[in-house]
Amino acid sequence: QLQVVESGGGLVQPGGSLRLSCAASGFTLNAYHIAWFRQAPGKEREGVSCISSSGGSTNYADSVKGRFTISRDRAKNTVYLQMNNLRPEDTAVYHCAAGYVCGAGDYDYGYWGQGTQVTVSS
Repeated sequence: QLQVVESGGGLVQPGGSLRLSCAASGFTLNAYHIAWFRQAPGKEREGVSCISSSGGSTNYADSVKGRFTISRDRAKNTVYLQMNNLRPEDTAVYHCAAGYVCGAGDYDYGYWGQGTQVTVSS
C-alpha cells in the first residue's frame, strides 16, 4: 500500500520548536516534490512550504518565512519541516503531500498523509 505518513506534531509553547517528518511506505519520496500544507479549524487549507525532488529549490508562505525550514534526506526517504519561533496562529493539522510540481492546488499532489496536529499554546 502506498502511503505518506507525517509525524512529529505535538503541543508546544509560543516561541518553541518542532520538527515534522514526512515518510513514505511503498514508494520513494525522492522522485517527488514534497509540500507541507496546514489546516486550522474553520479555515481553508493553506500551503506552507514545498521542496523540489532534487532538494535544490524551496518555497515558503510569507507567514512562515524565516521561521520554518524544509529539507529532505534522500537516504532516509524523508522530508522534514523544522518549525522555530512557533506562534499560536501556527496551530493546525499539518499534512505532507507528494507531487510532480510545487503547486498551490490540491490537484497538484497525488499522495497525501493523514496529518499531524500542531498546537501552540501557553
